[in-house]
Amino acid sequence: MPDVTEIWSYLAQGPLLWLTLTLVAYGAADALAQAAHRAPLANPVLISVILLAAMLWLTQTPYETYFEGAQFVHFLLGPATVSLAVPLYLQGARLRSALLPVLAALLVGSLVAIGSALMIARALGVSSETLAALAPKSTTAPVAIGIAQSLGGSPTLAAVLVILTGITGALIATPLLNLLRIGDWRARGLSVGVAAHGIGTARAFQVHPTAGAFAGIGMGLNAILTALIAPAVLRLFV
Repeated sequence: MPDVTEIWSYLAQGPLLWLTLTLVAYGAADALAQAAHRAPLANPVLISVILLAAMLWLTQTPYETYFEGAQFVHFLLGPATVSLAVPLYLQGARLRSALLPVLAALLVGSLVAIGSALMIARALGVSSETLAALAPKSTTAPVAIGIAQSLGGSPTLAAVLVILTGITGALIATPLLNLLRIGDWRARGLSVGVAAHGIGTARAFQVHPTAGAFAGIGMGLNAILTALIAPAVLRLFV
């Protein structure tokens, strides 16, 4: 019989294997999150990233090989981002009633997200290329990758920073907002969407439907605003 290593080497070349493992990892992670009653630390994205990273490390599989199979999931990020127009439309009346506070929060949140990260990184002596990848970290992955490329940054690094930002936001947002005694679901959702994009938005939907809807609005609007202001803010630090 063929050696187990030879069997694995054969299977690893097929893109379907890594797509299947990605879906299985997320399904298992989501089941664990449900068992933990959706506790912030039991974030499905965080758990599935750990599972897949461990699998790639144990099998010594290059990321490029993995991405060949999982790129279909990456492709779906685009349509998922466009679908954010749905909650924007459904919450149109409530959004218009609070338009000025939403726009003010969006502008401040976007500027702080970009400026604070660049300020800290610049103080630590980070290179200009890394700064360019860091600037769009609070936007959704497809937008962040495009912004980073246009600014001369690494799209791969930008994607990693986006994921880390989203996971961090999803973990700490609910406990932090509870600590600050912010009870308005619109404010909670918008802040999470602006700061932690899609992963934070998914967490907001788990907490409350209104928070999830406004998180989607914040995520979509912040993606547009970041694309407009990130180049100008970056020039202040490069």
